[in-house]
Amino acid sequence: MPVNKYALLRYRIIDKVIGNKYRKYPSKEDIRLACEEALFNSSHERVSESTIEKDMKAMRTEAGLGYYAPIAFSKEFKGYYYKDPDYSIDSMPLNDEDIEAIKFAAITLSQFQNIDLFKQFGSAIDKLIGRISISGNIQDEDIERFVQFEDAPRANGSHYLSQLLNAIKDRVEIKIAYKSFQGEEKKRTIQPYLLKEYRQRWYVIGADTADRRIKTFGLDRIGSIETLNSMFKVDSDFNSDRYFKYSIGITSNNSQPELIHLKFNAQQSHYIKSQPLHNSQVVKEEGESTIVELKLIVSPELIMQIQSFGSSVVVLHPPELKQTIKENLKKALDEY
Repeated sequence: MPVNKYALLRYRIIDKVIGNKYRKYPSKEDIRLACEEALFNSSHERVSESTIEKDMKAMRTEAGLGYYAPIAFSKEFKGYYYKDPDYSIDSMPLNDEDIEAIKFAAITLSQFQNIDLFKQFGSAIDKLIGRISISGNIQDEDIERFVQFEDAPRANGSHYLSQLLNAIKDRVEIKIAYKSFQGEEKKRTIQPYLLKEYRQRWYVIGADTADRRIKTFGLDRIGSIETLNSMFKVDSDFNSDRYFKYSIGITSNNSQPELIHLKFNAQQSHYIKSQPLHNSQVVKEEGESTIVELKLIVSPELIMQIQSFGSSVVVLHPPELKQTIKENLKKALDEY
């Protein structure tokens, strides 16, 4: 049975709590609270005691995990302990499949070493690449020869990522010098909520203190950033998943999402079904052509995405979007 990432994190936390030699025999509630604090930085009951019970059972018996943790309960001390005091899941040996996966992940991470945000992890990545030995048929140089990553140019403004991430985590306001598309630079004070990457460009989403509206700022248009001493609270209505739920790219506003119907020709149908445009995509009709339905905000990114398919796609609905695409295609044709 596949294990989700939160379960794996809980196993690590449970292991550390039970194996803590300075605070022996933790109760089930102690373990639950430790998971709450580590995962959610709170003591709210997002992790139940029944979840902890299932986790410990999995750690004891789940063959797929391979931990076979010697967890026992002491009636005398009313808490949990390891029968083998030296046991830790960190000491479990890695199998060949684990090593291959870690090696591949390390090489993937190495693609980001030159981005300022990830430079602090550069030595750790180097250690992974340099110290993990592969005993199978695929050697280090073979992986790099068999796998090729997109070599995208470094986006302007990426050197601000670390400073912005710290401001977001610390909930402190920042003052930025922001250039308009016309080249005019203006000082803005914003409360940063979120960093978002789209097509090798980075953006910061936050509340503009001038009008309290949540806006998106491209890092490539920021001339300077000053971290201020003033702290802020994130708008309780802001949720990053909901904010971009009906968006393609970085455009999100108060507009209501619309049902969009697109018809793709036979050649493009296989592509659009194997790689959907958005999570909301539903295939409505199949035949020589394929009609898909999307629930999205009509945005410049969506329009560009549709136009990138050229003559392979036709907008069926809504009529306003169809007219926009039609006019854009006419303008493009006039240029030729």
